[in-house]
Amino acid sequence: MASPRFQGWLGKTPESVNGKMEWGDFEPKKWTEDDVDIEISHCGICGSDLHMLKSGWGETPYPCCVGHEIVGKAVKVGNNVKHVKVGDRVGVGAQARSCLKPDCVDCSNGLENYCGNGTVNTYGSIYPDDEGKSYGGYADYNRTNGHFVIPIPEGISSADAAPMLCGGITVFSPLHKNGAGPGKKVGIVGVGGLGHFGVLFAKALGADRVVGISRKADKREDVLKLGADEYIATDDDKDWVQKNRRSLDLIICTVSSEKMPLQSYLMMLKTEGTFIQVGAPDGGNLPNINAFTLLGNGIKVGGSGIGSPAEIKYMLNLAAEKKIKPWVQERPLKDANQAIVDMADGKARYRYVLVNENYGKH
Repeated sequence: MASPRFQGWLGKTPESVNGKMEWGDFEPKKWTEDDVDIEISHCGICGSDLHMLKSGWGETPYPCCVGHEIVGKAVKVGNNVKHVKVGDRVGVGAQARSCLKPDCVDCSNGLENYCGNGTVNTYGSIYPDDEGKSYGGYADYNRTNGHFVIPIPEGISSADAAPMLCGGITVFSPLHKNGAGPGKKVGIVGVGGLGHFGVLFAKALGADRVVGISRKADKREDVLKLGADEYIATDDDKDWVQKNRRSLDLIICTVSSEKMPLQSYLMMLKTEGTFIQVGAPDGGNLPNINAFTLLGNGIKVGGSGIGSPAEIKYMLNLAAEKKIKPWVQERPLKDANQAIVDMADGKARYRYVLVNENYGKH
């Protein structure tokens, strides 16, 4: 088929994060036979979208169409793409390309999300070789390298699958890699869009005990309904640090703040426990860590970024098998400006998904 008309919500200045995106045409990357064009039916709203719209992680190359939790139908498939055919339901997460060279130590070992040679984000990146710029999923269509286009298994609705492609994999990958299974006690810091997936996946992986950790007590009932065994409200529960000292094997932290009580979180780890940071604050700064906390408890502090295509496929299949049901609120694509304002105000419980009213009408 001929290339479709690419239109979407464009952020043109940092003010766009205040509900001032404008609908318009954009020019996708140049077509290659490695690519897939997707008619978008659903796109999750991620905190990353807000950071990029306001240039929070550095200067954004405006105009920018955000959205990297994309689900839709493959409508044009390059000749070099063998795992997707026209008509398939597919998804795209936060990454649109890596170098994919055989001599790349990351790409050749299933770690494409850490490739340092040629990573392109799903939106707001400039492609090498004058191929253009990447545009995301608050739009009618998306064009992405086929290696990063993932078939969506039966058993998951499109609205549920969309936020798994970034929010879900961001917590699933470190949970899976750090052994969040039987015999382990896991803490999830920040039970919001990312953190609620952390609770769901930690339970699905078979962790013995899952503890949700957020500032306010008003989330307690929700977090227990998600399947957590316990909830800690750091602003409201007295002596929470001492009561939970050395009680957790693994903590996944989704909070994006340099003011979080990081030292207190680390004190909750068992000897040789692990703390993994996945939240990314503006500027990238985190609170200071006291070296004696690390030395005296033998703990490990690390980070994790999204996940590889293979991990995303594994996660989706597990979600279908375990019938994982995220808490999703659907919003019309035409109301994207109001939805991002509501997202910034913390109103999502716990993930907004834009539903494209234009889907199937082209």
